Amino acid sequence: MSQNQTNQQRQRGRPKLNETAATSVAELLGFVRKHQALTRLELEKISGFGRAVVADRLALLSELGLAHENETGISGGGRVPRMVSFSKNRAVLVVASIDQSSISVALSDLTGKLTAQHHEPGDLGLDPSDGADRMITLIRLMLSRQTKLPELWGISISVPGPIGPSENGSPLTSTPDFLPGWNESKLVERLIAEFSVPIWLMPSVNTMTVGELHGGTSENNDCMLFIKTGKRFTAGLVYEGRPYKGATGAVGLIGQLPATHEGILGTLDSLAGAEFIEQAALREARNGTSEQLTDLLNRGGELTLNEICQAAQLGDTVCVSIITASGKLVGTALATLLNMLNPKCVILAGALAQTNDIFLAAVREAVYGASHPLVTRDLQILQSQLGNTAGLLGSAHICLNALFEPKMLRGWVMMGTPLMHPDIISIMQPKIVSEGLV
Repeated sequence: MSQNQTNQQRQRGRPKLNETAATSVAELLGFVRKHQALTRLELEKISGFGRAVVADRLALLSELGLAHENETGISGGGRVPRMVSFSKNRAVLVVASIDQSSISVALSDLTGKLTAQHHEPGDLGLDPSDGADRMITLIRLMLSRQTKLPELWGISISVPGPIGPSENGSPLTSTPDFLPGWNESKLVERLIAEFSVPIWLMPSVNTMTVGELHGGTSENNDCMLFIKTGKRFTAGLVYEGRPYKGATGAVGLIGQLPATHEGILGTLDSLAGAEFIEQAALREARNGTSEQLTDLLNRGGELTLNEICQAAQLGDTVCVSIITASGKLVGTALATLLNMLNPKCVILAGALAQTNDIFLAAVREAVYGASHPLVTRDLQILQSQLGNTAGLLGSAHICLNALFEPKMLRGWVMMGTPLMHPDIISIMQPKIVSEGLV
């Protein structure tokens, strides 16, 4: 038998001298994290490592607090096997979201499960510095309320619009101009200085899509189209179980698609979004064609999207007509996407989709009227059940994927914390040096 044949038949066993322990430790941790719980024998089979190597690497992972053996498996007649589990509470992440009308902050364990949440109204039209101040304050409060807080490994924030560089999984060193003026808020720089952890900013359509994939109505769906409605319309695509990122991160800007309403040519944003709906309702209220809207206006109330949707749900014919027109425009645009992409399901989220069934019915009517029968045969068009939580959940999973990506993991696993990864240290260098950590 040739040496080459011998090598092919040899199990991987202990690493060669030119292999680093980090590689095998990272690989075993990846298996444990992915499968949540495995026996040592199963780990030997799936990894190809010998018994001694598995035992040695698991002992190291246990010392680092990244894995443990404390759950008993099912006996096949002999000794009851011990299960190797991922230590999901080894650290926490802070996840947050900023949108046009709210700010949310939450904590996540290392499986992406949200363990604490806070939501409050917000206004992106305010001074970005005020928004950054409020975000930092909320993070401080969230962390201070925990009686036993593990190590903080990162902060991941969902923001409106494409932001570019951080979408490749790398943490940021400065604040991108994801909204006019927000680069001047120094949000990223202030978060690094305050908490000394890596910072990620993610487009909200990406985080919400991933959130729906992991915990929503269409959980684990391998082919899904996500639509966020409201002031603007955006879309996210999941294909073969993975979110599609595009070439530059500018994915799903469907609000720029052309649309026509009553002879007026515009975009989906301008003719079907929240601002158009509110303006149309205001005109009808002033004309007196909607008794409910006119009464609300006369009492000094605001004709917000929520108020208009509630009026439609209560049977106000004018509001029903306005919401229906918006839904039909969205459905027509959606049909074009469906004919091209052929997903298994569509998830509608945002203020328009989640506040009433009239919009959903109009979308469905337009979709089924303009789509190929094969496209709609098994298609599901559903409302999101996650609300503001979708962006938080997605932020957690995207951040965890970045931290535990094999190449990244190999760089920090022997230290037990990603904060000691060379790339992270370089970002935190001023803070770390000032505190004498290196």
